[in-house]
Amino acid sequence: MIPARYQASRFPAKLMQDLAGKPVIVRTYEAALATQLFDDVYVVTDSDIIDETIRKAGGKVIRSKQKHESGSDRIAEAVQDMDVDIVVNVQGDEPFIEKESLAKVIQVFHEDDDTEIDLASIMTPIDDWEEISNPNVVKVIVNKANFALYFSRSPIPYPRAEEVDVVYYKHKGIYAFRKRALLDFQKLPMLQLEAKEKIEAIRFLEYGKKIKMVETEVSGIGIDTPEDLDKARKAWD
Repeated sequence: MIPARYQASRFPAKLMQDLAGKPVIVRTYEAALATQLFDDVYVVTDSDIIDETIRKAGGKVIRSKQKHESGSDRIAEAVQDMDVDIVVNVQGDEPFIEKESLAKVIQVFHEDDDTEIDLASIMTPIDDWEEISNPNVVKVIVNKANFALYFSRSPIPYPRAEEVDVVYYKHKGIYAFRKRALLDFQKLPMLQLEAKEKIEAIRFLEYGKKIKMVETEVSGIGIDTPEDLDKARKAWD
């Protein structure tokens, strides 16, 4: 499932921006299809423009019936009556998604014999302080078992003791949910931490859900700003 809204707050209409001859949302849809990991791939949107664009590209669309604050809420509505076990959420601004990272996230559930994992997501190590301190880059800290402790737009952990070496991780906008966890998410009201940081994954943590983080070295480029789009265009070439 690829949630897609037209009016992004930081970069309006970013999903319709040109990336090597096709809109960003089409590039993301095609990348998800190309992995051949999924029974079906849909773009979930309330936008006429995105709907028409994906259908013209031969893709599948589910129209949102309600207004939603997050991509996970949008997907929860879309899958409510579907007979599925695991739902993968790929953000529409992630045209560089690839098979290796997605396969790792899905594998988490095959190894979860006790069904203790509610959802899984991806993190990649970063060492550029400009990126670490960039509020458009969501960071994550984990425990010894790689379960998420917190997500933030601020640098976490704070480098108070400079002599202590730690790895900083960037959170990528890809999730795999158990369906029941996704439907639970839709029913739970947003609390203060999620509202403050504008990071939907925090809602799961605030309500005690367990998020397994999977490390990958493949960073890619998520498109949050016009500068990101410039980087993506150069990388695509």
